[in-house]
Amino acid sequence: MNIWQILLDQPILNALIVLYKILFSNLGLAIIALTSLVRLALIPLTSPQLKSAQVMQELAPELEKLKKKYKDDKQKLTQAQMELYKKHGVNPAAGCLPQILQFIILISLYRTFSQVIRSDGASVIENINKSLYSFVKLPLGTHLDLTFLYLDLSKPDLIHIPGFFALPGVFVIMSTVFQFLSSKLMMPGVRLGEKEVQTTEKKSDDMAVAMQKQMLYLFPAMTLIFGYTMPSGVILYWFVFSLFSYIQQLAIVKTKKGV
Repeated sequence: MNIWQILLDQPILNALIVLYKILFSNLGLAIIALTSLVRLALIPLTSPQLKSAQVMQELAPELEKLKKKYKDDKQKLTQAQMELYKKHGVNPAAGCLPQILQFIILISLYRTFSQVIRSDGASVIENINKSLYSFVKLPLGTHLDLTFLYLDLSKPDLIHIPGFFALPGVFVIMSTVFQFLSSKLMMPGVRLGEKEVQTTEKKSDDMAVAMQKQMLYLFPAMTLIFGYTMPSGVILYWFVFSLFSYIQQLAIVKTKKGV
């Protein structure tokens, strides 16, 4: 067992099985509960990220002044922007870390589900028990129910139309939508309802905004693509995670507005 499995895969699998036992042997509910716990555990990372995004939004007018002042000197503009960020304790790239961490956890969940579903019958429990702590092990002969609502959690969430290619299922689509909305809320100067992202006249003049604009479409696109191949159990996790993120970010934006 490598360090990745010891630090991530094994704890996640054990937590999932414990929740499965508590929540009436419902794996879907266990995934939702595990997602909520992971989301709470990431608050120390996401809170500074959200606060940084708010400050970036407040600095938008000052950034515009700098762009006009140094419109012919890109190097001085970049230096002035960095000094402004430093003065207000802002890291323009801070929003990347929680996103990257989410995908690391997503990969670990994918590995965990692969371990759970790659065998059939009684061998499933034997396979799972190899990675479970002694006090968590499942009795041999336990039937692990992989159904939740219309989903088979071991298979991708796809809608198969006869004579046509498979379409993404409900949870894949909703995961993509909430991932997009969450990414949009984290971009400086952007609010729900705006028709387009605010940028400078020359996009290359503001590297931070350009990078975040790419992230606006990159992560939702990856969610949609992965949805075609990943088990729907992983997509269920990602849907709940994205929904939680969106609600938290929207609440902070509304609080800032005094709504």
